[in-house]
Parts: sequence; C-alpha cells; structure tokens
Amino acid sequence: MNNTVKARIVKMGNSKGVRIPKPILEQLALGEKVELSVRGDQLVIRPDKHPRSGWEKQFKHMAERGDDRLLDEEAVRSTKWDEDEWEWK
Repeated sequence: MNNTVKARIVKMGNSKGVRIPKPILEQLALGEKVELSVRGDQLVIRPDKHPRSGWEKQFKHMAERGDDRLLDEEAVRSTKWDEDEWEWK
C-alpha cells in the first residue's frame, strides 16, 4: 500500500490517537508496540526494535570466522593474588 491515506485524530480515553488501517499495519509489520519520533513536521511510527535483536546471528557468524576470542587475553589470566587471596562466597 503506497497510497496516501487520510485519517482522523480521535479521542481515546484521556489521549488522542489515529486508527491505522490493517493493510498498513501488515505492510509495516507493526505489532503491539511501536517507536514514535518526530522528524521535522512529521510523526514517524516504526516497529519496536529490541536492542539486542540479531546478536545471536552475529555471534554465530563471528564464531564461524574465528573472530570470537577475547581481545585482551592477559586480562583473563589469573594473578598470584587471584590464586592465593581471592575467596568465592
């Protein structure tokens, strides 16, 4: 659906809202939660994105390339203090 659709702003409880037609909801894959932002004089509605979406796929890809090792191997080596003084409770 690439056509412009006109809608009314309607009262919804103490707020106001816009009813979004089903074809637009389906085209944009809008679910129960969305992100709203203002860009100039436009209201932008986007699907809610999870901050870590896609991480699992990227970690798998890194492992396949062998790019999933720690950058600072020295930081994970235990010290004498770790071995002699540290006590897990």
